[in-house]
Amino acid sequence: MNAKTTNIIYWTGVLLTSLWFGASGFFELTTNPIVWGITQQLGYPEHFIYLLGVFKVAGVITLLIPNKLLRLKEWVFAGIFFDITFAFFSKLAVLGFSATIDAIIAFTMVSVTYFMFRKLYSADYSVNTAA
Repeated sequence: MNAKTTNIIYWTGVLLTSLWFGASGFFELTTNPIVWGITQQLGYPEHFIYLLGVFKVAGVITLLIPNKLLRLKEWVFAGIFFDITFAFFSKLAVLGFSATIDAIIAFTMVSVTYFMFRKLYSADYSVNTAA
């Protein structure tokens, strides 16, 4: 796959992820009754829902900044994966498998986006020992 294709897939994924998690964060911050009802049904307290909304909106802003904050974007992807994982298992335990379809779709979409991110921005985590 060439760099242009990788870039298109990455930015498409970032935009879709940003729409999905940005809307979710907005609904959590504005106490949307549907989102809050489901989240509370899963057993999460109010203060957690607000905090989740703040982190989602901040993460979306970070993802949308091109070619900057690459290390922080790694953390954003990790946070999104944690969110999806907790949503999946919470819904599975409380609401049943049919309620997890959105989490499965989100996991697939974000996984592809993350792999494209890694192809575009390969990180070298080795320690620089230059004297």
